[in-house]
Amino acid sequence: MSFLTKLGLFAGGALFGTGGVAILSSKDAKKVYTECTAAVLRGKDCVVKQANVLKENCEDIVADASDINEARYAKAAEMELAQAKALVEANQED
Repeated sequence: MSFLTKLGLFAGGALFGTGGVAILSSKDAKKVYTECTAAVLRGKDCVVKQANVLKENCEDIVADASDINEARYAKAAEMELAQAKALVEANQED
């Protein structure tokens, strides 16, 4: 590339960059940024609500699972007690 071509590309880039900064800092651009930020915040609120619902459901599942396990442990303890009583009665008969 020749020197003039490089210089022309540099000048065009500088001009485009300066114009781009002016466009990005305009009132219209600020409105777009504000609307986008508001949309993101609405999305965040929706995600937080769904996360809370999921957390509550998980807590309910854990509570139900704990109840099931406690019932199983109680049934197993009753069966062990019944087996022990049967052994004691069998030994007393001998």
